[in-house]
Amino acid sequence: MIKIASHFSGIACFEQAIINLGIEHENIMAVDFDKYARQTYTANFGEPKHYFIDSYNADYENVENVDVFLSSPPCQSFSLAGKRLGESDSRGLLFFETLRFVKCNKPKYFIIENVKGLLSMDDGEVFRNWIQLLGQSENGNTFMFPHEDSLMYNLHWQVLNTKDYGLPQNRKRVFLVGIRNDLPNDFNFPKTIPLKLRLKDILEDEVDEKYYLSEKMLDYLIKTKFTQDASSIQKTDICATLLSRDYKSPKCIQVGNTNPSGNGMNGNVFSDDGLCPTLTTNKGEGIKVAIGAMRGRNPENPSDRT
Repeated sequence: MIKIASHFSGIACFEQAIINLGIEHENIMAVDFDKYARQTYTANFGEPKHYFIDSYNADYENVENVDVFLSSPPCQSFSLAGKRLGESDSRGLLFFETLRFVKCNKPKYFIIENVKGLLSMDDGEVFRNWIQLLGQSENGNTFMFPHEDSLMYNLHWQVLNTKDYGLPQNRKRVFLVGIRNDLPNDFNFPKTIPLKLRLKDILEDEVDEKYYLSEKMLDYLIKTKFTQDASSIQKTDICATLLSRDYKSPKCIQVGNTNPSGNGMNGNVFSDDGLCPTLTTNKGEGIKVAIGAMRGRNPENPSDRT
């Protein structure tokens, strides 16, 4: 049985991955500030032996040594979707709490995950500093002049995309794996697997009324020419990353061709009556877009779900 600990643990995604792999484990420690995430965590997995709310005040000295440490520092300050304040944002400094745990506990292995935007933050200097502080080698290359405070780990990192590992979503993340240098350094990232699922395979057939778009938003979507919202239309059946701001401008998924001679507006994505245009297999008719939350409702009659 291995002992695991997770930092910025959220609703226990790391723990669920361990379970999916069938690895027998004991959850020694978790850290998360969000009370709702903690409620979900404990409801599904029970409470870890050590459960800290504030990473700055977490007592890592009394946490027994763990085998695998898992950390996902807040990504908002590095994300391309945010203001990219980096380490000028207090959230961008929370990596150093992850560093503090690794330095204090010396786990056999650690995995750190973050957004791809981390790699370009401050022209790459932020990620380069993380690498220099955490280890002695990078992807098999030993540092000639390691940082004077660097920890004794061999590091491996790579950008992985969920669509390459069985999920119909285009979501790129940096994964950084550390192996303590007294252990074999023979790690390889997993090979990609064919994608068998599409968005339509996981969408629910019945959706609660509260998830429908408002009449105001429906009216906007029907009237807009999508000149500024074109980037919201997905050109493939692999959904882009869903963001918290999508309620302002929801993502649209291309589902087929528009039939200009049938139920449609000669290439436009909506018909005059607010119903979805006919889906056809004919070629050369332009694209058709389905608004996920609309589900064919007539905006003139909200109860009409055709």
